[in-house]
Amino acid sequence: MAKNNGKMNKKLSRRNPASWRAWGEGLDPAAVQQMIDGCSLPVAVRGALMPDAHVGYGLPIGGVLAVENAVIPYGVGMDIACRMKMSVFPVSAEIIETHGGELARAIETETCFGVGGQFRVRKDHAVMREDWGFSAVTHRMQDTAWAQLGSSGSGNHFVEWGVLDIPQDMQGLVAGVYLALLSHSGSRGTGGEVAKHYSALARRLHPELPRQLGHLAWLGLNTDEGREYWAAMELMGRYSAANHALIHGAVAGHLGLTPLVSIENHHNFAWRETHAGREVIVHRKGATPAGRGVLGIIPGTMVDPAYVVEGLGNPDALCSAAHGAGRIMSRQEAKKRFRRHDLEHVLRERGVRLLSGGLDEVPMAYKDIGAVMAAQADLVRVRGTFLPRIVKMAK
Repeated sequence: MAKNNGKMNKKLSRRNPASWRAWGEGLDPAAVQQMIDGCSLPVAVRGALMPDAHVGYGLPIGGVLAVENAVIPYGVGMDIACRMKMSVFPVSAEIIETHGGELARAIETETCFGVGGQFRVRKDHAVMREDWGFSAVTHRMQDTAWAQLGSSGSGNHFVEWGVLDIPQDMQGLVAGVYLALLSHSGSRGTGGEVAKHYSALARRLHPELPRQLGHLAWLGLNTDEGREYWAAMELMGRYSAANHALIHGAVAGHLGLTPLVSIENHHNFAWRETHAGREVIVHRKGATPAGRGVLGIIPGTMVDPAYVVEGLGNPDALCSAAHGAGRIMSRQEAKKRFRRHDLEHVLRERGVRLLSGGLDEVPMAYKDIGAVMAAQADLVRVRGTFLPRIVKMAK
């Protein structure tokens, strides 16, 4: 673990950048620079960089930044409230071998993926009857959001069946091996439009920022613009949670299953928290909340384990942890370097059935999730291990 105070950008007003700390070795220098830039903002209080870090807009993916009385739209990210959810069922995991076709059909029938993807018959949830009219962008996007309700995006979003191994009793589960359903998706195109709208607004309000730091523009929470973004972000959080609830309800209902326990958490979000006796806004962009005793899920790849984790509440990391394995190459590079037979070989070798998925998500495009977990042993402890077996992603 390395500590780095970075260098102050002379065009910014603060005398000294905020301190920050990194977990993991060999982190992308461009992601490190983005963390330095974030800590150079006048509103920055403290930062942390997770071991799955890679370059993003504004803050890096895997970046955690606490600021004072402000919110950075691209510190939250494009896919606002991207979320993990796991449902654990009182069913032997052997059902994957004996009834794999039925499990696969449930996912194929009850899920929808991809840019613009939506159901022919709209789903319903109370979140769509909330007030969407407080913001021009949420008002404009409400109909699209309803059309996409209960669906998943593209990229690394997925719904998958797998085997969950719980070695010791934990909240609501006795030690054992279970069938589990795991999903990863967020606020769809609506969240992206909210991010773009308010980031552009923040940039207009902060013309003093040099061009390379434009995506770090912030909105003060004592302003109408900042309060409006915050309300939109929280609405996207409830919308994302509704998407997962509908996915899990539909897939489990297709099979007549009822979960014993559900575990879920956001990443790509901002929270009001108190750290070192000071109230701050903590942005976790591609980072998992890891307060003491808090459960979360950190996925690997389509063939590698996901982990149910319990936070250790490490104050140096602002009570955060990684949100996945983290990319080691871009999507374009992955599509250039690998062919379908490369992916099929890995799937056969690991015993995973891929219903659909693109070459940009090949496991070889990601870091070793085992190494990522080892690098954050002081941030979380593993309570369960999930092995994917039937996976669906965007085509």
